[in-house]
Amino acid sequence: MPQIQANGIAIEYEAYGDPAHPTVLLVMGLGAQLTLWPIELVDALVARGFHVVRHDNRDIGLSQKFEAGGSPDMAAVVMAVMSGQEPPIAYRLADMAADAAALLDALGIERAHVVGASMGGMIAQLMAVHHADKLHTMTSIMSTTGNPALPPARPEAMAVLLERPPADATLDQVKELGVRVARGIGSPAYPAPVERLHQRIERDYARSFYPAGAPRQFAAIVADGDRRERLQGVTTPTLVIHGVDDPLVPVEGGRDTAASIPGAALLEVPGMGHDVPVELVDLIADAIAGHAR
Repeated sequence: MPQIQANGIAIEYEAYGDPAHPTVLLVMGLGAQLTLWPIELVDALVARGFHVVRHDNRDIGLSQKFEAGGSPDMAAVVMAVMSGQEPPIAYRLADMAADAAALLDALGIERAHVVGASMGGMIAQLMAVHHADKLHTMTSIMSTTGNPALPPARPEAMAVLLERPPADATLDQVKELGVRVARGIGSPAYPAPVERLHQRIERDYARSFYPAGAPRQFAAIVADGDRRERLQGVTTPTLVIHGVDDPLVPVEGGRDTAASIPGAALLEVPGMGHDVPVELVDLIADAIAGHAR
């Protein structure tokens, strides 16, 4: 797969469809490789007339790692945020937004329809704040604003998300954890068959197994704090998509995102949790395409 230098780091990416068509940039979430975007969604967007780019965020997959950042002290990060001091983190979410904007530049793409899921939605939001000239539209999926007053994740969903395999974990251990994560945060109306989950986990384990990056990404999320004030100045046409039954980022996070961005549209999807089930690919692709047009 291709790799390119952007924002001073190596970023792994994949491109699909005709580059002469409008580009959709897909930005993935916490600890997830670009492959977590269902290829069915990529194909659906290509079929709707788009050139699609998906990439590994920094510190995950085949993009550049930040091992020198070590393992973050989350208590220190939280205390620094609460006291208004500089948090001890390896990088910020704004750096990840700059990565994505620089990737578009490196690929010669003047502007794109940027679609982010979960942490990727936060990155997309910050692209709209800091790199608005690179966006035609923005779609924030199953994401939130960082508003501390919003309902928190269900404890069991947060617990399973933060459970990390050891660096020497076997494939069987990773598969067992991966199924627990999918069941703990996934869409209750569209549970993926275990066989499909195993195939995905085996594919991603073979591609890259790097659990050390996710805690540094999580620290960047925590350190970014409340984005509502920054989002008030966003002028990029915005669509917010959120599952009504999301146990990790409750639907109130999507509602708050839409309320914080002037003119944003909100699509709530019953039965959807914190994933992109193949059964909802056409609905989501239609929503993204309709918003883009």
